[in-house]
Amino acid sequence: MRAARTSLVAAISALTTVTAVAGCAEKSDAKDSDAVQVTASDSACKVSKTSFPAGHVKLAVENKGAKVTEVYVYAPGDRIVTERENIGPGTKAVINAEVKSGSYEIACKPGMKGHGIRQKVSATGKGAAAERDPRLDKAVAAYRAYAQKQADETLPKAQAFADAVKKDDLAAAKKAYAPSRVGWERTEPVAESFGDIDPKVDVREDGLEKGQKWTGWHRLEKSLWQTKKITKADHDLADQLIKDLKDWQKRVGTAEITPTSMANGAKELLDEVQTGKVTGEEERYSHTDLVDFEGNVEGARTSYQLLKPVAGKNDPALAKDLDKQFAAVEKQLDQYREGDGFVSYDTVSEGKRKELSDAVNALAEPLSKLAAAVVSK
Repeated sequence: MRAARTSLVAAISALTTVTAVAGCAEKSDAKDSDAVQVTASDSACKVSKTSFPAGHVKLAVENKGAKVTEVYVYAPGDRIVTERENIGPGTKAVINAEVKSGSYEIACKPGMKGHGIRQKVSATGKGAAAERDPRLDKAVAAYRAYAQKQADETLPKAQAFADAVKKDDLAAAKKAYAPSRVGWERTEPVAESFGDIDPKVDVREDGLEKGQKWTGWHRLEKSLWQTKKITKADHDLADQLIKDLKDWQKRVGTAEITPTSMANGAKELLDEVQTGKVTGEEERYSHTDLVDFEGNVEGARTSYQLLKPVAGKNDPALAKDLDKQFAAVEKQLDQYREGDGFVSYDTVSEGKRKELSDAVNALAEPLSKLAAAVVSK
């Protein structure tokens, strides 16, 4: 989880697709003249229209500020409908979303932090009925089963971690920590879509909102590796972690999953790698970043493989490029394997980290086009 991820709650039924890369042209059923222009700055978030027809909506974003920004579309209750991160100063991005009739908020987050500067908008009417290739329905069903399996398999591993903490067994807790996170990292966009769970279990200290109590994996990580002492408070945190993960496990089956959200989620996982894992910020105490890195990449690859029968037919060149770039990232990771895991990330030089970053960037660019390939006719 990025440090700037905001606490979100509640629900929406919406189909979403984000296919944004600064400076790239995007395919869209919506006409450019119908796009909602979003002008972001360090102190404002201006939208060209506050009402538009339900269905396919295009947001044309320009960051005129001095800070890197993010743009989110929220449904009532602050559940993320779609998002675009890392929009640099002076750059543009396109966000395509398929939304149902209802009320939303468009938020710009200068510096990628906080609640954001928000504008209320609404989608009206019924929108055009979306026709879907039956193979995409199969992909959604398979991905839902995959996400549930990851949650189901996470619980016993997390329980082993929690049990070690409660026994004050520092060595066993350290050993169980990284494996307990793999299933979460593989399906993080699904977990984050519920909004209220992610801030409880995966927030870092610098990502806390004002007044928010720090709980979850990273709070325990700090105790194990920095203070090197397990306290009674940590016992309670371990119990809370299991409670929150069980909540996640129960709710996975209710997640709103569509072909475009799968494609968008794959890109989000690569963004997580680039902003947290490659930098070493995610696991700053344990230095187990490469385990998370692999989990994110595996989750992104799973979404892609399930969508490939349709995306590959619609855009063969894109599928070929994605196959190549996934293989390149996996090859980069392989050189850091050690036993059943990976070397400590603090032993990876800056030059080698740059190589990892370059490989992730090379994959993220074509991956950002996957949603467009899925929905193209």
